[in-house]
Amino acid sequence: MLHTILTHPGGAHKDDLLAVCVLIARHAVPVVRREPTAAEIEDPGVAVVDIGGVHDPSRSNFDHHHFDREHPPTCALSLVLDSLGLYEDALTFCDWLEPAEWFDSRGPNKTAEWLGVPRRAISQLNSPIDVTLLRRFAAAKELRSGDPVYEFMRIVGEDLLEFLKVARERIDFVEANSQRWSIPHEGETIEAVFLPRTDPPAEEPSTAVGNYIRAKGLGGTIAAIVYPDRRGDGFGIGRYEDHPKLDFSRVEREPDVRFAHKSGFMCKTRATDPARLRALIVAAWG
Repeated sequence: MLHTILTHPGGAHKDDLLAVCVLIARHAVPVVRREPTAAEIEDPGVAVVDIGGVHDPSRSNFDHHHFDREHPPTCALSLVLDSLGLYEDALTFCDWLEPAEWFDSRGPNKTAEWLGVPRRAISQLNSPIDVTLLRRFAAAKELRSGDPVYEFMRIVGEDLLEFLKVARERIDFVEANSQRWSIPHEGETIEAVFLPRTDPPAEEPSTAVGNYIRAKGLGGTIAAIVYPDRRGDGFGIGRYEDHPKLDFSRVEREPDVRFAHKSGFMCKTRATDPARLRALIVAAWG
């Protein structure tokens, strides 16, 4: 069990702040901002974050600055998440994590180049929330339970951990209950993932199916997702990642289509028969 979280003094960055957020969500212990001693680096009860020149989760050491320049972009948050077995899920479902790794290990210019955006776009994405929390965290020498900054950081860590927990549970649920459809049509095969209605029902079914496809690396093959409509007895049908050949506005006049979005990215049906749902996907294909 941890009794102290120790990170560097001076300016704070998103990666060390978020690493500490996750740790205090798991261990409500004081946070100290100063250089570590040799004894603290050896003490597994002291989490040494983003400082110390050592990465050794068994001793609660989470620093990446000694990695060579060819090492894949990483940051203190990556190391903490990896120690909790959450890194791969975080990399899959938190689109902001990889840019944070690049920014912390490669700097803003290389990050902008990697993202394919102007350098100024990096600072344009900052908000007063980022600036204030980082500044207040950096100004503190010690934070304890009850301090407003500490409590806000605890909430951030708790929400991130809960998000990853729920995302994994929903992926496992979809994997256990879904079907892969391969629908032949005019010499092509339309690939879809179908999640039937279950008891208990799936929570956020469209998001769950999308995350399942992403986690399993199926994004290059799946064109459509079919999932229970939470507002009716039928199903929703959507194109996955804006597949260019599906336009569900083409089926808006079908009698069992309750709603079709004008932009064509999804429709809601009264249909429940899988054969009819597949037929609607074929009708939207073009």
